Amino acid sequence: MTNKTIRIGTRDSELALWQARTVQEKLENLGYKTVLVPVKSTGDIILDKPLYELGITGIFTKTLDVAMINDDIDIAVHSMKDVPTALPKGIVEAAVLERANVQDILLHKGLEFLEEKGTIATGSLRRKAQWLHKYPTHDVEDLRGNVNTRMQKLKDGDWNGAIFAAAGLERINLKPKEYLDLDWMVPAPAQGAMLVVAKENDSYCLEALSELNHLESKICVHIEREFLRKLEGGCTAPIGALAKINEDQIHFVGALFSLDGKEKIEIEKTTSIKNKKDFGVLCAEEILNNGGKELMQNIKAELK
Repeated sequence: MTNKTIRIGTRDSELALWQARTVQEKLENLGYKTVLVPVKSTGDIILDKPLYELGITGIFTKTLDVAMINDDIDIAVHSMKDVPTALPKGIVEAAVLERANVQDILLHKGLEFLEEKGTIATGSLRRKAQWLHKYPTHDVEDLRGNVNTRMQKLKDGDWNGAIFAAAGLERINLKPKEYLDLDWMVPAPAQGAMLVVAKENDSYCLEALSELNHLESKICVHIEREFLRKLEGGCTAPIGALAKINEDQIHFVGALFSLDGKEKIEIEKTTSIKNKKDFGVLCAEEILNNGGKELMQNIKAELK
């Protein structure tokens, strides 16, 4: 082993730093030298516009991509659901860590509002569409910022609740005793998974990170992201996907919603692990042929 110190790039939010430190600890336990390099992301700085209005896919990953291309860092740690399905030239997926809780949860100030009118907050088109699909009389307002910022805004604001990824709150011990498990909500593709990227030609880092790969998690998130890539074609849309492995079977649920949540096209399918190649693509094609093509066109037109 050489004496190279692996520079780990991370956003500077509490959750991002937790994720980066987790990778750092795993690498150091394997005998590698590392250093953390926190970088502020545009997604954390511009909080007054919804993400889709900024017109950038991967706004949370872009700053780290630039730092890597400029050779300021060697590897970067991301929440995989924030990573665009197409990585920048020269940057590759180096490790998918074992996946955590995939569920969305609602933090709330009492649940009486569910039966009547209410307002919840989320910055995610996917969460908003699914909430409105289930609760068409409710209002959904935009909520941006890192986990800590969003929790504070919920506390200070007059919303009835806000939706969070369970994994993020669990990782930094912020999950309250009182919350509602949204087990009916299809999670974001790769939700709960952490991805480490590196430079394509950096064999030292690629070899180090290959030891952190969790195969089952990697298979599942790849199917979900394949489904997303085929449906989206570079456009942000309300898309949920979840693949799970049970013995030698892969069970997949995927859904595409209209922005107002009124339309829903869903697929549920099981295949054997040996047929995993292109499974996500085939599921997406079924959705596209089942009205999804028109729905995606409408979403693109509405978001312009």
